Amino acid sequence: MGIKITSKGDWSKTRKWLFEMQHKKYLAVLDKCAQQGVDALAQATPVDSGLTASCWDYEIVYDNSGATITWINTNLADGWFNVAIMLQYGHGTGTGGYVQGIDYINPAIRPVFDNISNTVWEVVKGNG
Repeated sequence: MGIKITSKGDWSKTRKWLFEMQHKKYLAVLDKCAQQGVDALAQATPVDSGLTASCWDYEIVYDNSGATITWINTNLADGWFNVAIMLQYGHGTGTGGYVQGIDYINPAIRPVFDNISNTVWEVVKGNG
């Protein structure tokens, strides 16, 4: 018993979609999404001087398996200790005390993850 498949019309939309997937056109939306992450993190960062909030950036690394977005904060205390991490997880003081951290990164970045997922899916489906 065989299977017979017939079709009507042309395959232009399918060919276009396959071309875009082959050439990873869907990755082009990641810059916009990554910048949204920077904006969300900057807005959510506790502000004293505003320096830490203004030091958010991102990098996107592309490889054969896809892409990885990394958000980076370049504000370093004493040239080595990341202030954004210190605010997130807490830190010891020079006099033996401890300052409790504030979970501001996870709530700020969760909607960005959801947006990335939805946006990339729309592009992959051919709607973006």
